[in-house]
Amino acid sequence: MGKTLFDKIWDEHTICIMPDGKTWLHVDRHILHDFTAPQAFAALEAKGRSVRNPELTAATEDHVVATTPGRDETTLEMGKVFLEALRKATGREGIRNFDLTDAQQGIVHVVAPELGIALPGATLACGDSHTCTVGGIGSLSIGVGTSDVEHIMATQTLKFVKPKRMRITVSGELGAGVTAKDLILHIIGTVGAAGGVGHAVEYAGEVVRALPIEARLTLCNMSIELGARTGMVAPDEKTIEYVSGRPFAPQGDELEAAIAHWRTLFSDDDAVFDREVLIDGSEIAPTVTWGTSPEDAIAVTGVVPDPAKIDDAERRIYKERALGYMGLTPGTAMDGLAIDRVFIGSCTNSRIEDLRSAAAVAKGRHVPDGVKAMVVPGSASIKREAEAEGLDRIFMDAGFEWHESACSLCCALGDDLVSPSTRCISTSNRNFENRQGPGARTHLASPAMAAAAAVSGKIVDVRKI
Repeated sequence: MGKTLFDKIWDEHTICIMPDGKTWLHVDRHILHDFTAPQAFAALEAKGRSVRNPELTAATEDHVVATTPGRDETTLEMGKVFLEALRKATGREGIRNFDLTDAQQGIVHVVAPELGIALPGATLACGDSHTCTVGGIGSLSIGVGTSDVEHIMATQTLKFVKPKRMRITVSGELGAGVTAKDLILHIIGTVGAAGGVGHAVEYAGEVVRALPIEARLTLCNMSIELGARTGMVAPDEKTIEYVSGRPFAPQGDELEAAIAHWRTLFSDDDAVFDREVLIDGSEIAPTVTWGTSPEDAIAVTGVVPDPAKIDDAERRIYKERALGYMGLTPGTAMDGLAIDRVFIGSCTNSRIEDLRSAAAVAKGRHVPDGVKAMVVPGSASIKREAEAEGLDRIFMDAGFEWHESACSLCCALGDDLVSPSTRCISTSNRNFENRQGPGARTHLASPAMAAAAAVSGKIVDVRKI
């Protein structure tokens, strides 16, 4: 019997299987960030241990940092202690830290593939749930807890329960105005926020193969919102072209050998998956969420559903609560719903293609009075590239704020917050209660949809613009 893509990479990295059924995996690359790594370093030091393979580890400052122009480590007072601890620990252990002054600083899941730290066929771990993002280049990427971060630093291994295999095949082609963000929101809305629990998901089919790498990263980013342990897309020639030449990717003969191996990484025709899901890409419209779970996703042309029609009592109560929190009533049209804030950024949608698509909508238009819109590039490199293309001027001329790279409003750990009862359309990955600030009301959407809302003052179907 053939193997799935997941099984091939898993088996290559298996050290042993323990009596409890868990597998010890070798971790090829380990990337840290400022919010969870300091605690792991402190625990490691308290036990008198050091980092086993500092050359396989990198760090970046992204979570507890300010995004205001000209920011430094002192701009956000609450983050100063985290940055100081990370810098001290990485310096002591000889780990490369992309700090706020580094030309390659950025959001952890953006810089990992951007710099070639993440590679096809490699295992990569990080103390953040959205590590699954880099599955978009064919990496087996695993989000872990702080104690696991400590263990990986000490041993370069991870003890892990092997997930089941799930394949989501998307046929046909996406229509005008429909992006990878719309695709993954549609998938979560179809399968449910718990639809992937206990599984490693492979995204396949005509639509997925047609996606550029940056869009595949967006697709895999929200695998965790599907409940899955990780998400992956098999590497292909697009992947090889994307990875080749990256600063930390193999070079010369090593690259040629790596490419030969990457071309073997696909699910065999006779591979068996524990679950198969089929999606017709031609049926997907620009999508937006209405509630407090990513599964609360509907076409922008739709209306807020009525929880009274849900048979399951517990689920009905949850959806009624979501409506109350979001200040919505059943039957409300999404197209035309007024918004107050717009956030374009996060590890989901802050890459150069995301900024280009948003700028194409914003160009020649303007954010109306009473609406605050901000753009936060995913890395310092992306920010420079966008500025070289004049995207920053397009945004600022349209009334958007142009910020420095960081997680920003996605997790609201810094000064970037949405006020209570304020309605924000966001390109991030979570619309949970209080995610963007206490009482914040978040609608998830693509960069183009977010930009369209920004210049309209309301959620609109981007295909109209």
